[in-house]
Amino acid sequence: EVAMGITPPEARQLPLTSQEVVAQWRRAIGIIPGAQELSFRAEIGRSSDPVTIQLTGPSFDDLKLAAEQAKEKLGQYPDLFDIKDTFEDGKPERKMRIKPEAELLGLTMTDLARQTRQAFFGSEAQRIQRGREDVRVMVRYPKEERTSLANLESMRIRTPDGQEVPFASVADIEEGRSFSSIKRINRNRTIQVTADADKEKANLQIIQEDIIRFMPDIVRDYPGMQFTLEGEAREQQESFGSVWMGSLFVLFTIYSLLAIPFRSYMQPLIVMSVIPFGLGGAILGHIIMGQNLSIMSVFGMLALSGVVVNDSLVLVDYINRKRREGTPLLDAVRTAGVARFRAIMLTSFTTFAGLIPIMWEKSTQAQFLIPMAISLGWGILFATFITLLMVPINYLLLEDGVQLVKRYLRWQFNLSTREPALQEAQPN
Repeated sequence: EVAMGITPPEARQLPLTSQEVVAQWRRAIGIIPGAQELSFRAEIGRSSDPVTIQLTGPSFDDLKLAAEQAKEKLGQYPDLFDIKDTFEDGKPERKMRIKPEAELLGLTMTDLARQTRQAFFGSEAQRIQRGREDVRVMVRYPKEERTSLANLESMRIRTPDGQEVPFASVADIEEGRSFSSIKRINRNRTIQVTADADKEKANLQIIQEDIIRFMPDIVRDYPGMQFTLEGEAREQQESFGSVWMGSLFVLFTIYSLLAIPFRSYMQPLIVMSVIPFGLGGAILGHIIMGQNLSIMSVFGMLALSGVVVNDSLVLVDYINRKRREGTPLLDAVRTAGVARFRAIMLTSFTTFAGLIPIMWEKSTQAQFLIPMAISLGWGILFATFITLLMVPINYLLLEDGVQLVKRYLRWQFNLSTREPALQEAQPN
């Protein structure tokens, strides 16, 4: 492993990001012949790879073949690199395979394994106590007769009837490699295919959708094999699942806290009607700042939901207060925007100005907070203008709707009371 420390972002004279340095480093080194794994990373706090395909199945050979096909598919995406799997070759080993002739002599695989182990590793003959130490006496071939594979092929194997036969006449030796580790999920062996990505260029959502389309065709050829998307895809799925539940709780809490002082079921909806526009402003802010949406951006949007309602709350409360004083509806709505314009604008712009240092901070420690600050700052700024326009309109629409419902109910009530009166007035 080679680690390279670079100058902190705030002290760099060249406008290069860590990802650009790594990209140039990767192009300069190229492919190293014979290297088992070659990867370049320049991220902080990443817990998993952007693309991770987990294959599970009963056969390890099938898993290796499917992993190679998956890597070939992923290699077709230009923005994916460092594509590899988690299979690691272990140490070289020699496997014995018994011949049919050995079975005719009464030998079994257990006999071959036991005699081979005794010859090269040794068999415990006795133990001698020396003070507090227990010394084992092992019987095995001399050192010069167990140093090469030729010694194994020339050794003699004793049959059950006491005869000795050459090892080569009763067993074959196959060269191979052992497994350095075997990972299982639900008692099935598993291999993961991973890939790194240039997140500024790669559309991981589209890549994940493509994986879901082509992976069934690969695993279909191997009985009992299944695949799942892990890594960042699984983490995002779990994170966004909990975020959605948190969002519903936040919206319900905001609605409840607004409904109590307003003593209305509908006016809290007017106040909360600016929340979607604030979320749109947060997304627009990410586009303007050139930042990708992340889980921290979503957390900032959750915080934005509780902050962005302040301006609309001020407007609705002012309108209600003026109406209680006897001001006509249109005059109350018209004067609310004028009277509270300065307070709303100052509150929003000072909040946005306070977040500017975080949004433009170049230090490594601030990179986690920048998406949250963008969501909060740009969402408030965008929702401010929407608040001054939409809240008065929504208030008037709500009042018109309420009056329309009242007229309809009054008409229905008058109609229901008029019919019995007409029936009583008719002569028998």
